Amino acid sequence: MPLRLEIKKKLAQRSERVKSVDLHPTEPWILASLYSGSVCIWNYQSQTMAKSFEVTELPVRSAKFIARKQWIVAGADDMIIRVYNYNTMDKVKVFEAHTDYIRCVAVHPTLPYVLSSSDDMLIKLWDWEKGWICTQIFEGHSHYVMQVTFNPKDTNTFASASLDRSIKIWNLGSPDPNFTLDAHLKGVNCVDYFTGGDRPYLITGSDDHTAKVWDYQTKSCVQTLEGHTHNVSAVCFHPELPIIITGSEDGTVRIWHSTTYRLENTLNYGLERVWAVGYLKGSNRVVIGYDEGTIMIKIGREEPVASMDSSGKVIWAKHNEIQTVNIKSVPADFEVTDGERLPLAVKELGSCDLYPQSLKHNPNGRFVVVCGDGEYIIYTALAWRNRSFGSALEFAWSSDGECAVRESTSRVKIFSKNFQEKKSIRPAFSAERIFGGTLLSMCSNDFICFYDWAECRLIRRIDVNVKNVYWADSGDLVCIASDISFYILKYNRDAVSSHLDSGRPVDEQGVQDAFELLHETNERVRTGIWVGDCFIYNNSSWRLNYCVGGEVTTMFHLDRPMYLLGYLASQSRVYLIDKEFNVMGYTLLLSLIEYKTLVIRGDLERANEVLPSIPKEHLNSVARFLETRGMLEDALEVATDPNYRFDLAVQLGRLEVAKAIAIEVQSESKWKQLGELAMSTGKLEMAEECLSHAMDFSGLLLLYSALGDAEGMSKLASLAKEQGKNNVAFLCLFMLGKLEDCLQLLVDRLDLSLSLSLCLKVNQKAAESLADPEEYPNLFEDWQVALAVESSVAQKRETYLLAEEYLRYAERRSFNLVEEFKNMHIEGEGEEVEEMPLENGTLAHEEEEGVDGEVEDTKDADADDSTDGAVIVNGSEADEEWGMNNEGTVPSSA
Repeated sequence: MPLRLEIKKKLAQRSERVKSVDLHPTEPWILASLYSGSVCIWNYQSQTMAKSFEVTELPVRSAKFIARKQWIVAGADDMIIRVYNYNTMDKVKVFEAHTDYIRCVAVHPTLPYVLSSSDDMLIKLWDWEKGWICTQIFEGHSHYVMQVTFNPKDTNTFASASLDRSIKIWNLGSPDPNFTLDAHLKGVNCVDYFTGGDRPYLITGSDDHTAKVWDYQTKSCVQTLEGHTHNVSAVCFHPELPIIITGSEDGTVRIWHSTTYRLENTLNYGLERVWAVGYLKGSNRVVIGYDEGTIMIKIGREEPVASMDSSGKVIWAKHNEIQTVNIKSVPADFEVTDGERLPLAVKELGSCDLYPQSLKHNPNGRFVVVCGDGEYIIYTALAWRNRSFGSALEFAWSSDGECAVRESTSRVKIFSKNFQEKKSIRPAFSAERIFGGTLLSMCSNDFICFYDWAECRLIRRIDVNVKNVYWADSGDLVCIASDISFYILKYNRDAVSSHLDSGRPVDEQGVQDAFELLHETNERVRTGIWVGDCFIYNNSSWRLNYCVGGEVTTMFHLDRPMYLLGYLASQSRVYLIDKEFNVMGYTLLLSLIEYKTLVIRGDLERANEVLPSIPKEHLNSVARFLETRGMLEDALEVATDPNYRFDLAVQLGRLEVAKAIAIEVQSESKWKQLGELAMSTGKLEMAEECLSHAMDFSGLLLLYSALGDAEGMSKLASLAKEQGKNNVAFLCLFMLGKLEDCLQLLVDRLDLSLSLSLCLKVNQKAAESLADPEEYPNLFEDWQVALAVESSVAQKRETYLLAEEYLRYAERRSFNLVEEFKNMHIEGEGEEVEEMPLENGTLAHEEEEGVDGEVEDTKDADADDSTDGAVIVNGSEADEEWGMNNEGTVPSSA
């Protein structure tokens, strides 16, 4: 059965011919050496070129990262090795290494050594801590040495591949090879060691179009991989997956099973010949160098193969090795912190005869099933003994301990609790996936069908593309996760039982009322578990969330990809694992979940009984949950945060509660908000108090002016002047009619001496241009008239008309006293112009037209022939009073 490894293309970059590739162990970088003579670093996360080095005009056939030194080492056809610092782009070392093309450079994993091989048929060892001197030369090949590679299991040894058709195994410090493998019918281009497990294997690729797997202890060929139609130019054992990768000049990359040697996949990206394959331990990424560019692919999932039972025992698979840890074995003196790696003692449990792609406890934790390589094996969880096995692409447990296997897209088998076959089903569609739980579900690419375990009767078909199915322990709730969202459904057992017991036929859609959609959330679920009626999951942004009643709450932001293992109620913690098999815990209070669940069910009495058991620091979370459900009064009672309680009180119109909180926290913004609310609800006394606390002068001005509160306005004027709020102070004084105070306020704030000083500092000429009207009356038009008018009307400035007189004098608001006074002299000899009442200190000049069209004298009878309060234009009194001569001009002596 195939491995069914998912392969995704992660980077594709066109370039000149790529002769070698390498992956950086910590940075998202691909190193590519080009036939054109340059070396490039591609960032596969940003899909851009990070750095480029123009090395030489000849081909650079090999380049490698030396990450611990932040270097790149490159060998080229000019026979020179160059070393660069990839951060500063500086050359660290340049030296002539061989007398012919350099085919390969290899970096020792721990020691300061670099191996180089060349067309001069030599292999040389260089020590960078000794100034890059050559410490050893290895002679023995009779043709070009195409590749050298260190043995990761014994770094004192290395292998070399040559066009003399042989593979030689060497020891550092020894001039002669340990042994030689006469490997192929034609030249050998490439060699790589097997890194996983105990098998002493290496693989070679040749111009005879084959790749061969060798046991270097028995010096025998284990397997020949045939299928390529041209020279095999690159080979590797993948360090994390049970696969062999071969690349050829036929343009294809072939993926083989490393145990069965079955061909799993053939990749062709249309970039002509393949020259190099690169990989990295601990990563599923593989990079391929072609004639026309670079491709990076990701093979399989990085999610660890692990399972946790209800008691906290975790079992995981590292390759074929099975290990176990117990979360409850954490030392008592260890202070557990959310997100911190737990110091767990790892125990070897055994090994597995197949490569595990999934591993899952059964509901009671007694058994563990491992599935992979098209087979499944059921083991006892404690002793790791084989209990049952068979063929399976997928395996699923029922909630009662039964199980199902998908042997193919057209056959699913169901087994009893003692693993005896009960039933074989041939679905009427292509079954691409199966899931267990309360019901057995089979999925095509477009829909999911639920069946009962007992009779395999169709319960319901739902048209949705499904990635995973999660059942709650109660069996009443199920989460269906798709690529972009997840759905929470309620399973109606009674409706299903009633329908099936009635004998009514079930159509292709199943029982209509079997499921009720409760909630839909537009988030991608990576992994999920149920705790009671709460669904816990991590999403595509690696946030750990939980969903209760359709409300999603973020528990924690994860700093790296992690995957859910399970929940321990005794510790109130949910546990996750990363791809390095580190286990972390995060606090999740069951009492909090229980409370929310009871509220959703409407059982408020029991919810209130649970509430006291929730720690105080979580009460605000409870209050926000209640708020989302429209239970604002309850939220106000529960909340502890003053700011949040204030907002709730304002929403509810509970102004006294809000006022008490405002007194407690003494926040101007809260006083202002409360004052505006009190004003809008007609509580003017509270509004005045709140606005005063908030020092909201604008609000107080609005309040006092609307109420006609002269006393309040006067207090506000004084307070505003103290606080420097001159605009508000001026408006208060103006509305009170205190014009002298208004003028004084303006004068107080107009510091002419400061202005003059500033002008002197800035511009002497501008300062000299300031003139005194007493000295230069010719520069100030109507200056003396203005002074006379001011003197005349000052005594009547405090005279105010009643409001009912407003319309009569409204049109005279814009009169200019100076212009009016001047016009009175021009209005004609011998006519008398009556002085009109002063409106706020403004002279009102009125003429009323009579019936016969003549101007009527509107002067009061008692004032006839009197000059008190009257202005006679052609008389001497006006001239004397206003200091005017007969020409109506200001004397030069004035």
